Amino acid sequence: MAVKNIKPTTPGQRGKIAPVFDNITTNIPEKSLTFGICKTGGRNNYGRRSSRYIGGGHKKRFRIIDFLRNKNGIPGIVKTIEYDPNRSARIALIFYKDGEKRYVIAPKGMEVGQEIISGKDAPIEIGNTLPLSEIPLGTLIHNIELTPGRGAMIARSAGTYAQLVVREGKYAVIKLPSGETRKILITCNATIGSVSNLDHKLVKHGKAGRKRWLGRRPRTRGVAMNPVDHPMGGGEGKASGGHPRSRKGLYAKGQPSRKPKKNSDKFIIERRKAKRK
Repeated sequence: MAVKNIKPTTPGQRGKIAPVFDNITTNIPEKSLTFGICKTGGRNNYGRRSSRYIGGGHKKRFRIIDFLRNKNGIPGIVKTIEYDPNRSARIALIFYKDGEKRYVIAPKGMEVGQEIISGKDAPIEIGNTLPLSEIPLGTLIHNIELTPGRGAMIARSAGTYAQLVVREGKYAVIKLPSGETRKILITCNATIGSVSNLDHKLVKHGKAGRKRWLGRRPRTRGVAMNPVDHPMGGGEGKASGGHPRSRKGLYAKGQPSRKPKKNSDKFIIERRKAKRK
């Protein structure tokens, strides 16, 4: 996948960098694997707004993605590569030999007609899913489970991947996209390769209207509000401010947000890299 610069015929086109959908083979999803989404507009079951800046957006259907990849020993053929409006990665429709159809996250390099398979004895090829105990060290992987049988939870968005570094007893050491190194049980499954749509991070919308199509309403800066509405509001002119905070008064930049005594701390070998200031 690549991106393209648009000829600046209008102000909205001037700053736009658009994705290229040359690898998409169809725009009609599999009906049996989709269902409609009821939008909330950021409101909870009482009708009160609990999430700000959500609303509108184009009508879309949710695609049911197979994160378990538990059809062990049953080969499947890649039928289509499709766009999914609910995630940044591309998805692939798989026709299995037993007649079942499933959507999976499409890795980089997956093509129509390719055969994929899951299980302990699967070959080390792009798109195949194996336990971490059977994957060679140094392999790039994605769709990684944290708990056996629960489904993939790590490295699922566009262009991401992790690397299997070493195995220690019943644990495998994984280097995550964030730079964090942590232990995961070797019985957890992972898929070979990196996630597709690597250039997703280069896309620029160019105008506010495209964000509205995606369901994003305009975001109001905290310093532009009154003191009753935000900790950073108020002041004379632009004299307000202080340390950046959230609406609840919590530090927004530079303050650790992770719980100091989290259960998963014992599995983390090296913390993720700090952002440069």
